[in-house]
Amino acid sequence: MASEYGLKRHFNGEAARLIGDKIRTVHPAFDVEDYAAEVEARIPDKELKDRVLVLAEGLRTRLPAEYPDALPILLSVLGDELAEGEGMFNTSWFLMPVARFVEEYGLDHPEASLDAIEEITRRHTGEYAIRPYVEQHYAPTMERVALWAQSPSHNVRRLATEGIRSRLPWARTLTVFVKDPLPVLDILEPLRSDPSEYVRKSVANNLNDISKDSPDLALATALRWLEESPTPETNWIVRQGLRTLVKKGDQQALAILGATGGEHVKVPRLRITPGAVTIGDTLVIDFDIENTDDRPHSIAVDYVVHHVRKNGRSIPKVFKLTTLELGAGERRSLEKTHTIKEIQTRRYYTGEHTVDIQVNGRALATGRFDLHT
Repeated sequence: MASEYGLKRHFNGEAARLIGDKIRTVHPAFDVEDYAAEVEARIPDKELKDRVLVLAEGLRTRLPAEYPDALPILLSVLGDELAEGEGMFNTSWFLMPVARFVEEYGLDHPEASLDAIEEITRRHTGEYAIRPYVEQHYAPTMERVALWAQSPSHNVRRLATEGIRSRLPWARTLTVFVKDPLPVLDILEPLRSDPSEYVRKSVANNLNDISKDSPDLALATALRWLEESPTPETNWIVRQGLRTLVKKGDQQALAILGATGGEHVKVPRLRITPGAVTIGDTLVIDFDIENTDDRPHSIAVDYVVHHVRKNGRSIPKVFKLTTLELGAGERRSLEKTHTIKEIQTRRYYTGEHTVDIQVNGRALATGRFDLHT
Protein backbone atom coordinates (compact mmCIF):
# COMPACT_ATOMS: atom_id res chain seq x y z
CA MET A 1 0.00 0.00 0.00
CA ALA A 2 1.18 3.49 -0.76
CA SER A 3 2.44 5.51 2.17
CA GLU A 4 0.18 8.10 3.73
CA TYR A 5 2.71 10.81 2.88
CA GLY A 6 2.95 9.67 -0.73
CA LEU A 7 -0.81 9.89 -1.11
CA LYS A 8 -1.54 13.11 0.72
CA ARG A 9 0.43 15.29 -1.67
CA HIS A 10 -1.99 14.35 -4.47
CA PHE A 11 -5.06 15.69 -2.69
CA ASN A 12 -4.99 19.35 -3.66
CA GLY A 13 -6.65 21.74 -6.09
CA GLU A 14 -5.69 19.60 -9.06
CA ALA A 15 -7.41 16.58 -7.52
CA ALA A 16 -10.49 18.77 -7.03
CA ARG A 17 -10.41 19.72 -10.71
CA LEU A 18 -10.07 16.07 -11.72
CA ILE A 19 -13.14 15.09 -9.71
CA GLY A 20 -15.03 18.27 -10.56
CA ASP A 21 -14.55 17.92 -14.30
CA LYS A 22 -16.05 14.44 -14.17
CA ILE A 23 -19.00 15.62 -12.07
CA ARG A 24 -19.71 18.57 -14.38
CA THR A 25 -20.34 16.19 -17.29
CA VAL A 26 -23.47 14.93 -15.50
CA HIS A 27 -24.16 17.92 -13.24
CA PRO A 28 -23.38 21.10 -15.24
CA ALA A 29 -24.06 23.42 -12.31
CA PHE A 30 -20.96 22.15 -10.48
CA ASP A 31 -18.43 25.02 -10.18
CA VAL A 32 -15.08 23.29 -10.70
CA GLU A 33 -12.80 26.31 -10.25
CA ASP A 34 -14.53 27.44 -7.07
CA TYR A 35 -14.21 23.90 -5.70
CA ALA A 36 -10.51 23.75 -6.58
CA ALA A 37 -9.84 27.16 -5.02
CA GLU A 38 -11.56 26.21 -1.77
CA VAL A 39 -9.63 22.94 -1.53
CA GLU A 40 -6.31 24.64 -2.25
CA ALA A 41 -6.98 27.23 0.44
CA ARG A 42 -7.93 24.68 3.12
CA ILE A 43 -5.37 21.88 2.71
CA PRO A 44 -2.08 23.47 3.89
CA ASP A 45 -0.68 21.69 6.98
CA LYS A 46 -3.34 18.95 6.77
CA GLU A 47 -2.52 15.25 6.65
CA LEU A 48 -4.05 12.70 4.28
CA LYS A 49 -7.39 11.95 5.93
CA ASP A 50 -8.09 15.60 6.69
CA ARG A 51 -7.27 16.57 3.10
CA VAL A 52 -9.67 13.94 1.81
CA LEU A 53 -12.32 15.25 4.19
CA VAL A 54 -11.85 18.77 2.79
CA LEU A 55 -12.60 17.46 -0.70
CA ALA A 56 -15.64 15.51 0.56
CA GLU A 57 -16.98 18.60 2.35
CA GLY A 58 -16.57 20.62 -0.82
CA LEU A 59 -18.60 18.06 -2.72
CA ARG A 60 -21.35 18.17 -0.10
CA THR A 61 -21.85 21.93 -0.43
CA ARG A 62 -21.91 21.85 -4.25
CA LEU A 63 -24.15 18.87 -4.91
CA PRO A 64 -27.91 18.65 -4.31
CA ALA A 65 -28.77 19.18 -0.66
CA GLU A 66 -30.56 15.85 -0.25
CA TYR A 67 -28.13 12.93 0.03
CA PRO A 68 -30.27 10.55 -2.09
CA ASP A 69 -30.19 13.14 -4.88
CA ALA A 70 -26.44 13.79 -4.64
CA LEU A 71 -25.33 10.18 -4.45
CA PRO A 72 -26.31 9.09 -8.00
CA ILE A 73 -24.30 11.99 -9.43
CA LEU A 74 -21.15 10.75 -7.73
CA LEU A 75 -21.76 7.13 -8.68
CA SER A 76 -22.18 8.08 -12.33
CA VAL A 77 -18.54 9.19 -12.60
CA LEU A 78 -16.86 6.13 -11.07
CA GLY A 79 -15.68 4.54 -14.32
CA ASP A 80 -14.94 0.91 -15.10
CA GLU A 81 -14.28 -1.80 -12.52
CA LEU A 82 -10.62 -2.47 -11.76
CA ALA A 83 -9.16 -5.73 -13.04
CA GLU A 84 -7.04 -8.00 -10.88
CA GLY A 85 -3.67 -6.36 -10.30
CA GLU A 86 -4.77 -2.78 -11.01
CA GLY A 87 -3.74 -0.74 -8.00
CA MET A 88 -6.51 1.40 -6.55
CA PHE A 89 -3.98 3.93 -5.24
CA ASN A 90 -2.39 4.20 -8.69
CA THR A 91 -5.43 4.03 -10.97
CA SER A 92 -8.34 5.49 -9.02
CA TRP A 93 -6.84 7.26 -6.00
CA PHE A 94 -8.93 10.38 -6.74
CA LEU A 95 -12.11 8.53 -5.74
CA MET A 96 -11.12 8.53 -2.07
CA PRO A 97 -13.19 11.70 -1.40
CA VAL A 98 -16.21 10.00 -3.00
CA ALA A 99 -15.92 7.12 -0.54
CA ARG A 100 -15.42 9.64 2.28
CA PHE A 101 -18.62 11.40 1.16
CA VAL A 102 -20.59 8.19 1.73
CA GLU A 103 -18.80 7.58 5.03
CA GLU A 104 -19.60 11.05 6.37
CA TYR A 105 -23.04 11.84 5.00
CA GLY A 106 -24.85 8.58 4.24
CA LEU A 107 -25.49 7.02 7.64
CA ASP A 108 -29.16 8.00 7.61
CA HIS A 109 -29.55 6.05 4.35
CA PRO A 110 -27.76 2.74 5.05
CA GLU A 111 -29.27 0.69 2.23
CA ALA A 112 -28.41 3.19 -0.50
CA SER A 113 -25.00 3.82 1.05
CA LEU A 114 -24.10 0.13 1.22
CA ASP A 115 -25.10 -0.16 -2.44
CA ALA A 116 -22.83 2.80 -3.15
CA ILE A 117 -19.92 1.34 -1.18
CA GLU A 118 -20.15 -1.82 -3.26
CA GLU A 119 -19.98 0.21 -6.46
CA ILE A 120 -17.13 2.37 -5.18
CA THR A 121 -15.05 -0.62 -4.10
CA ARG A 122 -15.20 -2.04 -7.63
CA ARG A 123 -13.21 1.03 -8.76
CA HIS A 124 -11.39 2.09 -5.60
CA THR A 125 -12.09 0.77 -2.08
CA GLY A 126 -14.84 0.98 0.50
CA GLU A 127 -12.80 -0.42 3.37
CA TYR A 128 -12.89 2.84 5.35
CA ALA A 129 -16.37 3.98 4.36
CA ILE A 130 -18.01 0.84 5.65
CA ARG A 131 -16.70 1.03 9.21
CA PRO A 132 -19.21 3.51 10.67
CA TYR A 133 -21.97 1.38 9.13
CA VAL A 134 -20.66 -1.64 11.05
CA GLU A 135 -20.80 0.44 14.22
CA GLN A 136 -24.19 2.09 13.70
CA HIS A 137 -26.09 -0.39 11.48
CA TYR A 138 -24.47 -3.65 12.54
CA ALA A 139 -27.04 -6.27 11.50
CA PRO A 140 -27.88 -5.05 7.97
CA THR A 141 -24.24 -4.23 7.29
CA MET A 142 -23.00 -7.68 8.29
CA GLU A 143 -25.78 -9.28 6.23
CA ARG A 144 -24.50 -7.32 3.25
CA VAL A 145 -20.88 -8.22 4.02
CA ALA A 146 -21.82 -11.92 4.00
CA LEU A 147 -23.31 -11.48 0.52
CA TRP A 148 -20.20 -9.61 -0.63
CA ALA A 149 -18.04 -12.57 0.44
CA GLN A 150 -19.89 -14.65 -2.19
CA SER A 151 -19.59 -12.09 -4.99
CA PRO A 152 -18.06 -13.04 -8.37
CA SER A 153 -16.11 -9.75 -8.18
CA HIS A 154 -12.70 -10.05 -6.54
CA ASN A 155 -12.96 -6.39 -5.55
CA VAL A 156 -16.22 -6.95 -3.69
CA ARG A 157 -14.98 -10.15 -2.02
CA ARG A 158 -11.93 -8.24 -0.88
CA LEU A 159 -14.15 -5.53 0.63
CA ALA A 160 -15.96 -8.22 2.64
CA THR A 161 -12.76 -9.04 4.50
CA GLU A 162 -10.83 -5.75 4.41
CA GLY A 163 -13.71 -3.59 5.59
CA ILE A 164 -14.22 -5.59 8.81
CA ARG A 165 -10.58 -5.90 9.83
CA SER A 166 -10.41 -5.03 13.52
CA ARG A 167 -7.14 -3.14 13.18
CA LEU A 168 -7.16 -1.77 9.65
CA PRO A 169 -4.25 0.70 9.14
CA TRP A 170 -5.23 4.39 8.94
CA ALA A 171 -8.65 3.54 10.45
CA ARG A 172 -10.12 3.50 13.94
CA THR A 173 -10.23 0.12 15.64
CA LEU A 174 -13.45 -1.88 15.38
CA THR A 175 -13.65 -2.82 19.05
CA VAL A 176 -16.71 -5.01 18.46
CA PHE A 177 -14.43 -7.43 16.56
CA VAL A 178 -11.53 -7.07 18.97
CA LYS A 179 -13.86 -8.35 21.68
CA ASP A 180 -15.46 -11.03 19.51
CA PRO A 181 -13.80 -11.94 16.21
CA LEU A 182 -16.09 -14.91 15.50
CA PRO A 183 -18.38 -12.92 13.15
CA VAL A 184 -15.29 -11.94 11.16
CA LEU A 185 -14.16 -15.55 10.90
CA ASP A 186 -17.62 -16.49 9.60
CA ILE A 187 -17.06 -14.05 6.71
CA LEU A 188 -13.54 -15.36 6.06
CA GLU A 189 -14.58 -19.02 5.81
CA PRO A 190 -15.55 -19.01 2.10
CA LEU A 191 -12.47 -16.92 1.27
CA ARG A 192 -9.80 -19.10 2.91
CA SER A 193 -8.72 -20.53 -0.46
CA ASP A 194 -9.78 -17.68 -2.73
CA PRO A 195 -8.39 -17.69 -6.29
CA SER A 196 -7.63 -13.94 -6.16
CA GLU A 197 -4.31 -12.84 -4.69
CA TYR A 198 -5.92 -9.50 -3.87
CA VAL A 199 -8.50 -11.25 -1.71
CA ARG A 200 -6.01 -13.68 -0.17
CA LYS A 201 -3.80 -10.83 1.04
CA SER A 202 -6.78 -9.30 2.81
CA VAL A 203 -7.82 -12.60 4.41
CA ALA A 204 -4.26 -13.08 5.67
CA ASN A 205 -4.11 -9.55 7.04
CA ASN A 206 -7.44 -10.05 8.76
CA LEU A 207 -6.27 -13.30 10.37
CA ASN A 208 -3.11 -11.50 11.45
CA ASP A 209 -5.23 -8.77 13.09
CA ILE A 210 -7.19 -11.43 14.96
CA SER A 211 -3.97 -13.06 16.14
CA LYS A 212 -2.98 -9.86 17.96
CA ASP A 213 -6.01 -9.94 20.25
CA SER A 214 -7.13 -13.60 20.17
CA PRO A 215 -4.01 -15.65 19.40
CA ASP A 216 -5.48 -18.98 20.50
CA LEU A 217 -8.49 -18.55 18.22
CA ALA A 218 -6.27 -17.51 15.31
CA LEU A 219 -4.04 -20.55 15.81
CA ALA A 220 -6.98 -22.95 16.04
CA THR A 221 -8.50 -21.42 12.91
CA ALA A 222 -5.23 -21.66 10.99
CA LEU A 223 -4.77 -25.30 11.92
CA ARG A 224 -8.35 -26.15 10.94
CA TRP A 225 -8.04 -24.33 7.62
CA LEU A 226 -4.90 -26.25 6.73
CA GLU A 227 -6.58 -29.55 7.57
CA GLU A 228 -9.84 -28.80 5.75
CA SER A 229 -8.41 -26.87 2.77
CA PRO A 230 -4.95 -28.27 1.98
CA THR A 231 -4.39 -25.97 -0.99
CA PRO A 232 -1.44 -23.71 -1.86
CA GLU A 233 -3.76 -20.72 -1.48
CA THR A 234 -4.79 -21.62 2.07
CA ASN A 235 -1.21 -22.44 2.98
CA TRP A 236 -0.11 -18.98 1.82
CA ILE A 237 -2.90 -17.27 3.77
CA VAL A 238 -2.01 -19.11 6.96
CA ARG A 239 1.69 -18.32 6.64
CA GLN A 240 0.97 -14.64 6.18
CA GLY A 241 -1.80 -14.62 8.76
CA LEU A 242 0.41 -15.99 11.52
CA ARG A 243 3.37 -13.72 10.77
CA THR A 244 3.04 -11.59 13.91
CA LEU A 245 2.96 -14.68 16.13
CA VAL A 246 5.93 -16.13 14.25
CA LYS A 247 7.91 -12.92 14.77
CA LYS A 248 7.11 -13.17 18.48
CA GLY A 249 8.48 -16.69 18.51
CA ASP A 250 5.16 -18.37 19.25
CA GLN A 251 6.07 -22.04 19.21
CA GLN A 252 2.58 -23.24 18.26
CA ALA A 253 2.48 -20.93 15.26
CA LEU A 254 5.91 -22.12 14.19
CA ALA A 255 4.85 -25.75 14.59
CA ILE A 256 1.72 -25.18 12.48
CA LEU A 257 3.94 -23.80 9.73
CA GLY A 258 6.25 -26.79 9.94
CA ALA A 259 9.20 -25.13 11.66
CA THR A 260 10.91 -27.69 13.89
CA GLY A 261 14.05 -28.33 15.85
CA GLY A 262 15.03 -24.77 16.66
CA GLU A 263 16.71 -26.00 19.82
CA HIS A 264 19.16 -27.96 17.67
CA VAL A 265 20.19 -24.99 15.53
CA LYS A 266 23.23 -22.84 16.30
CA VAL A 267 24.65 -19.65 14.83
CA PRO A 268 28.40 -20.15 15.31
CA ARG A 269 29.44 -17.07 13.33
CA LEU A 270 27.91 -13.61 12.90
CA ARG A 271 29.56 -10.57 11.35
CA ILE A 272 28.00 -7.15 10.76
CA THR A 273 29.87 -4.74 8.53
CA PRO A 274 30.67 -1.92 8.59
CA GLY A 275 30.81 -1.41 12.32
CA ALA A 276 29.80 2.25 12.08
CA VAL A 277 27.24 3.75 9.71
CA THR A 278 25.23 6.89 9.00
CA ILE A 279 21.75 7.35 7.53
CA GLY A 280 21.69 6.00 4.00
CA ASP A 281 24.46 3.43 4.53
CA THR A 282 23.92 -0.29 4.03
CA LEU A 283 24.84 -2.99 6.53
CA VAL A 284 25.89 -6.48 5.53
CA ILE A 285 24.68 -9.16 7.96
CA ASP A 286 26.75 -12.28 7.32
CA PHE A 287 26.39 -15.42 9.42
CA ASP A 288 26.56 -19.21 9.52
CA ILE A 289 23.70 -21.40 10.67
CA GLU A 290 24.17 -25.01 11.71
CA ASN A 291 21.88 -27.93 12.49
CA THR A 292 23.52 -30.00 15.22
CA ASP A 293 20.85 -32.70 15.16
CA ASP A 294 21.06 -36.05 13.38
CA ARG A 295 17.87 -35.36 11.44
CA PRO A 296 16.76 -32.51 9.16
CA HIS A 297 14.70 -29.55 10.34
CA SER A 298 12.63 -26.83 8.68
CA ILE A 299 13.41 -23.48 10.25
CA ALA A 300 12.29 -19.86 10.03
CA VAL A 301 15.18 -17.41 10.10
CA ASP A 302 14.63 -13.73 10.91
CA TYR A 303 16.81 -10.87 12.07
CA VAL A 304 15.91 -8.31 14.72
CA VAL A 305 17.24 -4.76 14.73
CA HIS A 306 17.01 -3.05 18.13
CA HIS A 307 16.53 0.60 17.20
CA VAL A 308 17.79 3.15 19.72
CA ARG A 309 15.17 5.73 20.60
CA LYS A 310 15.59 9.35 21.62
CA ASN A 311 15.42 8.43 25.32
CA GLY A 312 18.25 5.90 24.94
CA ARG A 313 16.07 2.83 25.15
CA SER A 314 15.75 0.44 22.23
CA ILE A 315 12.76 -1.01 20.39
CA PRO A 316 13.08 -4.30 18.46
CA LYS A 317 11.88 -4.61 14.89
CA VAL A 318 11.70 -8.10 13.37
CA PHE A 319 12.55 -8.49 9.68
CA LYS A 320 11.69 -11.67 7.80
CA LEU A 321 14.71 -13.32 6.21
CA THR A 322 14.00 -16.85 4.99
CA THR A 323 12.65 -20.29 5.69
CA LEU A 324 14.83 -23.23 4.82
CA GLU A 325 15.45 -26.92 5.30
CA LEU A 326 18.68 -27.80 7.08
CA GLY A 327 19.90 -31.35 6.69
CA ALA A 328 21.32 -33.40 9.53
CA GLY A 329 24.59 -31.76 10.60
CA GLU A 330 24.37 -29.20 7.78
CA ARG A 331 26.02 -25.81 8.10
CA ARG A 332 25.08 -22.99 5.75
CA SER A 333 26.21 -19.40 5.22
CA LEU A 334 23.61 -16.65 4.81
CA GLU A 335 23.94 -12.97 3.98
CA LYS A 336 21.49 -10.10 4.14
CA THR A 337 21.89 -6.40 3.32
CA HIS A 338 19.99 -3.85 5.41
CA THR A 339 19.84 -0.17 4.48
CA ILE A 340 19.57 2.43 7.23
CA LYS A 341 16.92 4.78 5.90
CA GLU A 342 14.30 6.81 7.67
CA ILE A 343 10.67 6.15 6.84
CA GLN A 344 7.40 7.78 7.91
CA THR A 345 7.07 5.55 10.98
CA ARG A 346 10.72 5.26 12.03
CA ARG A 347 13.42 7.73 12.99
CA TYR A 348 17.01 6.85 13.86
CA TYR A 349 19.10 8.15 16.74
CA THR A 350 22.81 8.03 17.48
CA GLY A 351 24.01 5.08 19.51
CA GLU A 352 24.92 1.42 19.55
CA HIS A 353 22.32 -0.74 17.85
CA THR A 354 22.14 -4.51 18.27
CA VAL A 355 21.08 -7.13 15.73
CA ASP A 356 19.84 -10.58 16.70
CA ILE A 357 19.67 -13.62 14.45
CA GLN A 358 16.42 -15.34 15.35
CA VAL A 359 15.64 -18.96 14.49
CA ASN A 360 12.15 -20.29 15.14
CA GLY A 361 11.57 -17.33 17.43
CA ARG A 362 14.74 -17.80 19.46
CA ALA A 363 17.59 -15.27 19.42
CA LEU A 364 20.75 -17.33 18.83
CA ALA A 365 23.41 -14.69 18.13
CA THR A 366 23.83 -10.95 18.60
CA GLY A 367 25.93 -8.42 16.72
CA ARG A 368 26.32 -4.65 16.98
CA PHE A 369 26.89 -1.53 14.93
CA ASP A 370 27.23 2.16 15.80
CA LEU A 371 24.97 4.69 14.15
CA HIS A 372 26.04 8.31 13.73
CA THR A 373 23.32 10.74 12.62
